[in-house]
Amino acid sequence: MSRTLGFKLGAIALLILLLMIPLLMIDGLVDERQGLRHDVLQDIARSSSYRQQVTGPILVVPYIKTTHEWKTNKTTGERYTEERQQRGRLYFLPERFVLEGQVGTELRARGIYQARLYHSDSQVSGQFRLPARLGLGDDLGFYRFEKAFLSVGISDIRGISNDLQLRLNGQTLSFAPGSGDDSFGAGVHAPIPALDPQGGQSLEFAFDLKLQGTEQLSIVPVGRDSRVKLSSDWPHPSFVGEYLPNRRSIDAKGFTAEWQTSFFATNLEEALRDCVVGERCQALFGRHFGVSFVDPVDQYLKTDRAIKYALLFIALTFAAFFLFEVLKRLAVHPVQYALVGLSLALFYLLLLSLSEHLPFALAYGLSATACVGLIGFYVSHVLHSWQRGMGFGALLAALYGMLYGLLSAEDYALLMGSLLVFGVLGSVMVLTRKLDWYGVGRAAPQA
Repeated sequence: MSRTLGFKLGAIALLILLLMIPLLMIDGLVDERQGLRHDVLQDIARSSSYRQQVTGPILVVPYIKTTHEWKTNKTTGERYTEERQQRGRLYFLPERFVLEGQVGTELRARGIYQARLYHSDSQVSGQFRLPARLGLGDDLGFYRFEKAFLSVGISDIRGISNDLQLRLNGQTLSFAPGSGDDSFGAGVHAPIPALDPQGGQSLEFAFDLKLQGTEQLSIVPVGRDSRVKLSSDWPHPSFVGEYLPNRRSIDAKGFTAEWQTSFFATNLEEALRDCVVGERCQALFGRHFGVSFVDPVDQYLKTDRAIKYALLFIALTFAAFFLFEVLKRLAVHPVQYALVGLSLALFYLLLLSLSEHLPFALAYGLSATACVGLIGFYVSHVLHSWQRGMGFGALLAALYGMLYGLLSAEDYALLMGSLLVFGVLGSVMVLTRKLDWYGVGRAAPQA
């Protein structure tokens, strides 16, 4: 039964559109599995600790200011003074802030899903320099200072895994739960000995902080001069926050990164003032930097990216199939095109299911091998030659290899995709340069 060229091309185009239905269903399944994994990761974080952010230490000095106001008795006309007391707090940022941390990572599994936890072992040190008269312009006789303390904000205190001890000017002091100030959220604080109201003191501090968290560790550079150095066994760091490392080294064994900031770059004094006076703390907490320990491209993202190329992949495969039909004068039924297309769609379902249990590269190789073998076996009978079937399978294997290259080289995906389409178009034009398309359209294909 004769088929015109236009009818055959229209049928192929319709099949490609219909194949988008199972592909969209698989893409929805990817989103569903990704959401399920996210819920499991959040559940693991709830039972251990979330991402961590360290803010501090910040020196907090509570005070009570006594004022006297002259008033007049409305009945007798006598004047008298009324005493009032006003509570307040002074806040001081470190002159120097140094943090050196070593971060190790581990995997926690729940079912087929895994969450990456980190354990940081940090040494924090620095110095406070108090201004003369503590920066107060009034007569110090009006002030009564209460016990000062060092406040350290820690976003999830469940992750603290050591007994925190503050070393301050040669003394050892214990931290207590809570940051001691609502502005800084959760954390710890350490009461310190009475300060000289005349100011001018230097306070050298140091403490060790062992912290567990998930996904991300970030630091707020609270010092006038802040220096932070982090080392880890994680080879895929993603540096986050408002400041990139000044120096970094990344290899297969892990990374080392160093940051250095100053008040000129962070404007942290103004951010602290807005936080404690205006209760606008977003700027203070937002001036952070750190590192993310999440796998930058997981199996679900890679599978989702592979599905985005599915339309191009199916179109190229059908184009190769059509060339065999035209050049070899064979009759290929649209149902046979449909079966080949469904096999191509099945590849993405295999890739999704295998990648949840195997490394992505191995899952991709097994899925591609299965589909190439199945389609090659089927096409060898459709094209009435095992040599043609092997040739078609080799072309399909090359396309799978190119697709994997597109997935692996994200920065060059557009370039590689453009070259691939150009190469395929050029091959089609070369192979069909002497073909009589009018003859193809009139003639009935020979079985």
